[in-house]
Amino acid sequence: MAFVRACALADVRDDEALAVTLGDHEVAVARNGDEVFAIQNECSHAAVALSEGDVADCTVECWLHGSRFDLRTGKPIGPPATEPVATFPVEVRDNDVYVDTTTTLNGVTPA
Repeated sequence: MAFVRACALADVRDDEALAVTLGDHEVAVARNGDEVFAIQNECSHAAVALSEGDVADCTVECWLHGSRFDLRTGKPIGPPATEPVATFPVEVRDNDVYVDTTTTLNGVTPA
């Protein structure tokens, strides 16, 4: 695995997402309580940033049409999205968030 620093943990507030660019990938780093997730920052239904949506209960909502995605699996929880988005491994080290975009947790190829 090739983890790279994405941001400081303090930059990601609880129940919010932060957009970061890691190489060729746009990633939304989201925090839900003590858990931190990294998910493709593009809705699979419409090409809009998931980092601009609401985060709650380990999901992120696309602000445009209301699709929700599970932050753990990338699976859509409600329409209109029907395709999952990529999720990436995350490590928190010394109050920094590291993400590995060379592999996905759910096998989905990032857009």
